[in-house]
Amino acid sequence: MPKATQSYSLGEVGKLLGLSRAVVLGLVDAGFVTPTRGERREYRFSFPDLVVMRAAQGLAEADIPAARLMRSLRRLRAQLPSEMPLAGLRIEAVGDAVVVGEGERQWQPDDGQYVLQFEVASPQGRLTFIAPKGAGDASAERLFEDALALEDDHPAQALDAYRRAIRIKPDHCDAHVNLGRLLHEQGKLRQAEAAYLEGLDRCGPDATLLYNLAVLLEDLKQPQAAAQSYRAALHAEPELSDAHYNLARLCANLGLQQEALRHWSAYRRLAESR
Repeated sequence: MPKATQSYSLGEVGKLLGLSRAVVLGLVDAGFVTPTRGERREYRFSFPDLVVMRAAQGLAEADIPAARLMRSLRRLRAQLPSEMPLAGLRIEAVGDAVVVGEGERQWQPDDGQYVLQFEVASPQGRLTFIAPKGAGDASAERLFEDALALEDDHPAQALDAYRRAIRIKPDHCDAHVNLGRLLHEQGKLRQAEAAYLEGLDRCGPDATLLYNLAVLLEDLKQPQAAAQSYRAALHAEPELSDAHYNLARLCANLGLQQEALRHWSAYRRLAESR
């Protein structure tokens, strides 16, 4: 079984890099990194994300054109392996370029060319945001993160924060997902259904929205509609193993034995490949 790649929460990133929550979210807003989502749709950062954020923090005040810095950091992110000691790279400003040091070698992420070592340190390592996204996107993301933190102890406030995030950014898919999930957990099934349907209308056929809607439709005793939603989720994401499992079970109950066998087989294949 392959080793799972380590990921880091928003709080862990702040502690490791000495960055505030606002700064980390600012780096996301500015497009320096594109973290994945965890089980609760919270941000999860990879090791290369940490490297790029550390580089952005130190280089943002160096005399590098914003467009070039953005381009260099994005290309650097794509070139980094998933696992590497955090101290294994030096990322520096050389003139108006971003340069990566590996041992005795230095190279430019833009073109892969190796360069002579000539370090220019940025003052204080303070962060200045570069090429940020729209203020609306940033506000919606902060509300989403606030809602995540509120879910366990203040679910009503979490619901409100998710709704506010959606009002600011109607196609915030993760906010729609979590709003529906939280309403479902509270037993507000019809409200949850409305939240998922609105999300699908705003975001298109997102696999998580379709899967969650299917689970909800099963609880609403609508097996045919649930099966159709599972099928749509698998059309959007064919290797969604939980959808194969649930659809196989549902098809067996509906007398669709051939389809049930296909999905049992797909589920087993995916389970064995993990």
